[in-house]
Amino acid sequence: MTRPRASRLSVVDEMFLRTHRGYGTPVVMQGVWRGGDVDPAELVQVHEALARGPLSHTVVRPGVPGARPRRRPGAEPWPVEWASQPIDRDATVEWADDVASRNVDPTQGAGWRIAAARLRGGGTVVSLVCSHVITDAHGLAAILAAAMSGTALPPAPDPAHPFLDDVHDAVRMITVVGARTLRAAAGLALHPSRRAELRSAPVRAFGSQSYQKRAQVPETLIVDVDAERWDTEAARTGGTPNSLLVAVVAAIAGRHDTAVQVSVPVSRRTAANGGSNEIDMTELTVRPTDTPAVTRTLLREAYLRPPMSSPAGFPPELLQLVPDRIAHRLAPDPGERDVLCSNIGTIPAGLADLGGASADAIAARAVHPGIDPRQLAASANRLSAYLCRLGDRYTLSLVSKDRGLRARTTAVLAAHGITAHGWDDPA
Repeated sequence: MTRPRASRLSVVDEMFLRTHRGYGTPVVMQGVWRGGDVDPAELVQVHEALARGPLSHTVVRPGVPGARPRRRPGAEPWPVEWASQPIDRDATVEWADDVASRNVDPTQGAGWRIAAARLRGGGTVVSLVCSHVITDAHGLAAILAAAMSGTALPPAPDPAHPFLDDVHDAVRMITVVGARTLRAAAGLALHPSRRAELRSAPVRAFGSQSYQKRAQVPETLIVDVDAERWDTEAARTGGTPNSLLVAVVAAIAGRHDTAVQVSVPVSRRTAANGGSNEIDMTELTVRPTDTPAVTRTLLREAYLRPPMSSPAGFPPELLQLVPDRIAHRLAPDPGERDVLCSNIGTIPAGLADLGGASADAIAARAVHPGIDPRQLAASANRLSAYLCRLGDRYTLSLVSKDRGLRARTTAVLAAHGITAHGWDDPA
């Protein structure tokens, strides 16, 4: 009988794990459900289903050098957190920002939390926060949809002999990575450009007083737009809903006609098992004046290029064999550019109904809880944007370290004939 092998962290998983240890910008995912009156007992059932599934695990350091961290199922979940008092509808985003700051480090316990609040005048808002180490957005949506339907996706099995499993994984990793690393190291002597590539990615020093002077708290915004109007504008301008998103976000982030570097996630997920982050990152250069037709062409070209990875020809898996500081030097934040633009797509239909209460909108985004102001100032990323669709509306979530986010967003969307309805607009 074949014994199950431990579920190990991928290279991308470990990049996100390093951010919990102070290397790079901390990232967690948050889904925010806003709709009718949710029965607390129904939310408890969803919570219990999630606790039985693949979200509920801790990340365990290996007992053998060279082995990757593994996922150990059965983490004790954080309890559902209900707000003590109803909140105003125009305070929804502020509330979501606050509950996203709770600890979800999967090395210290469960890597996810649920919070909820009643809305004055009727309705409920529910937040699910999950460490990006656990899974990606599509994996999280599939796990949550299963839990809301009353089922639970099975967690990865734990090996009968963890130490022997660590030995096997260490041997495999060293064998796979060794030869490719030697070739890359030899290439440094032959190719000066590769040496320059390594020197161009220094470890950021967060102790600088200049960082503190420029630091500020990120500004967040969630808006709903009419899906038919968005799609019509995309077609009218020769683009797609996705290329319109990139054009809009580049215009929001842009200054005059200065080009911005945009990173875009590319899903590699073939089965939504929630086992890891099944994403790569690609990049493109966009000007604030580029039309959706132009960004459509740029996106096509970007998708054909190799994904962003470790520099100078070193195999990405090497990042899992070296100390955090060295790994961060080789690949500080592989997807970090001026702008991150993520089209999450259509939300699974199962997420629209929570125990008989219907959602009127769902937002999905990545946030940065506990980020040190110096880290924020040192980060190259100025704006992150996330788009998802539920029924007849798109919800656009934005996180920016530049001021004036609301005014810039409203103006850019209006230039395309699109009206934005902010979640924090007065009722």
